[in-house]
Amino acid sequence: MKKEKINLGELKLMGITARTNNKNEMNPESAKIGSLAKLYWDEQIANNFKNRTNAGLTYVIYTNYASNEHGEYTCFIGETVSTLDDQDTIKYTPLTILPSTYQKFTTESGKMPDIIIKAWHDIWQMTPTDLAGKRKYKADFEVYDLRARDINNAIIDIYVGIE
Repeated sequence: MKKEKINLGELKLMGITARTNNKNEMNPESAKIGSLAKLYWDEQIANNFKNRTNAGLTYVIYTNYASNEHGEYTCFIGETVSTLDDQDTIKYTPLTILPSTYQKFTTESGKMPDIIIKAWHDIWQMTPTDLAGKRKYKADFEVYDLRARDINNAIIDIYVGIE
């Protein structure tokens, strides 16, 4: 995996969410992220957001951590919008990610979701030295762009928040 330390500005997003943990995600009977993603893409949820800034660029964000990668967290799937005003916040969830520093990882080309699972397993094994900082556990995310369209040869960027 390629890695690069990067600073990002504020992100305003609309999406859908599920509360889960990594232990549950390893069991197909209790996993929620796969069905959340299926709902998001099958129902073309993003078409319901107003003021989309980059239609088709999808963020899968892990936030509201109870502790670390072993605890509960919220998985959010959505897109950036220019404003959170006038959005349907009954059906969909607004999310603001504050400016922060990230270690950005770019996966090798491979089959989905295998490349994501492998990348996260590798990241969980990293020390603060490997990450070039201590994990914040505020917001980590994957970005699905045109390189992710072919599920057999996808490339994904993963951003891990660091101090």
